Amino acid sequence: MGMNNIGRIEPVHEMASEGLILLNIGHAVHYADWNYKNVNSPFARIYLVDKGEARLHLPDGVQQLSPRNLYIIPPFTLHSYECDNYYSLFYIHMYENQSLAHRILEDHIFPREIAATAFDRALVERLLEINPERELKFYDPKQYDNSSSLISNISKYAKLPLHISIETKGILFQLLSRFLEKAAPKNEISDNRIEYILAYIRKNIHRALKLEDLAKRCNLSKDHFIRLFHKEVNLTPTSYINQKKIEQAQLMLHTTDAMIKDISFELSFNDVSYFNRLFKKISGLSPSEYRATDLPEKNR
Repeated sequence: MGMNNIGRIEPVHEMASEGLILLNIGHAVHYADWNYKNVNSPFARIYLVDKGEARLHLPDGVQQLSPRNLYIIPPFTLHSYECDNYYSLFYIHMYENQSLAHRILEDHIFPREIAATAFDRALVERLLEINPERELKFYDPKQYDNSSSLISNISKYAKLPLHISIETKGILFQLLSRFLEKAAPKNEISDNRIEYILAYIRKNIHRALKLEDLAKRCNLSKDHFIRLFHKEVNLTPTSYINQKKIEQAQLMLHTTDAMIKDISFELSFNDVSYFNRLFKKISGLSPSEYRATDLPEKNR
């Protein structure tokens, strides 16, 4: 496949309709008990604060969470929650299909906070109305934020009546569009060859991706390809591929009951020990430690 295929990248709007899956929607009330540190998961969250205030600790600062505002936390964002008084909010948990070439949540830098309109609140309330069984029943993260409950939620989503599924997706995209209005592309890729390769890597992340093959797809020498990729993405191709493979492994650890060695083989790692070392280097935890934590956070 050469440069003739570069123009075939599917537009974001054509891919997006298959991408978002609702995991949870509900309204939570906390009494100084929303305090969880070092949360990092493959899923996105949108919050609509109802009453009270809390704080969101992020790597680059602290965000005050205040009433009548919408907030978004993209996937794989390390964060902590802090609440020392009464606090109530609507929470939405969703994830985006990781096999898509273009991902809205991953490809943009979103504003942390936007003012919520009456229509935004009506959308959130409607989303809860048509998905009443998605509200979290337990506040202990080990009881809901684990592979079995997530698999159950994904299964429920797949079984939704078509009209509910379409309306649910429509509301998710309407809410997401509010953030997209002020979002910026995460990587300003100026070379369409690298844009094509990024899409190719994402769609084929389960395969063994060799630099020689990727360079050939761009009609470039291996050395030229590595230099150009680094210039555009600010990572080497190998670092980018490893990062995406480990992110996919995190998702699989959290949404399936597959054994760690099977996940490593599924992602084309021939050496399980190497996979374990790479996973810990990138995520800070071994695969078994990551799965055991089951994302240490409470009802959002």
